[in-house]
Formats: sequence, C-alpha cells, structure tokens
Amino acid sequence: MPQDPGIETLIDLHGQIVDQDDGYWVKIEAWRVDSTAEIPHGIRYALTLHEPYGKRILGCDNSHSVKPKKFKYAGQKLAFDHKHRHFSDKGVPYEFRNAQQLLVDFFDEVDRVLKEIKQK
Repeated sequence: MPQDPGIETLIDLHGQIVDQDDGYWVKIEAWRVDSTAEIPHGIRYALTLHEPYGKRILGCDNSHSVKPKKFKYAGQKLAFDHKHRHFSDKGVPYEFRNAQQLLVDFFDEVDRVLKEIKQK
C-alpha cells in the first residue's frame, strides 16, 4: 500500500477531545501498528461521537471485524474498518481509502447526526 500522508495528521490527533456544542463531543484515538492483511494501512483507530452523558452515538474504528452482508454462495471477507451508525449498531463495513478521507467521512457523519438531533 502506498504511503498515506494523512496518517501523520490522524496520529497527531490521537487523544484529542473535540467539543461539538450542547454537550456533544468527539474523541480521536489513532496509533501505528504493524501492517497486516486485516490492517494494511498500519494504523489502529477509533473516532467516536458522544452524547452529553458520555454514551457513544457514532463511531468509526477497526478494533474488531464485522461480517459483510451475506451472499448465498460468495466467500466472505471480514471487514476490520467499519462504522457504528448509532449506539447499538454492531458495525457495518467502511471502505478505508486513506486517513484524510476517513476524517472527512467521519466529520460529515458527525455533522449529519448532530443536525438530526437538533431538528428533533
């Protein structure tokens, strides 16, 4: 896999808590690991949006595998990069292209979720 310059940015953000107003907040965790078939980009990450009392309501991570949608006769590859669309979602596969796109996709989802919450 070619070198991803956005990984340095993601690693620099490790440990950051980003206020999202009204008590909502984002936590960013990212660190280097050995590249494997499951984690070819060589980074372990967890980007999470939390509600005011601390419960995660959105997340992107690669800490565990998730099963892709089932196809009757196709082989299945377990996805490690995935997103949790709400607090009880066990995860759906996320196509990791690069670290910068991960950040863009995650914060787009944060904006969408917070907009939905404010409209309720």
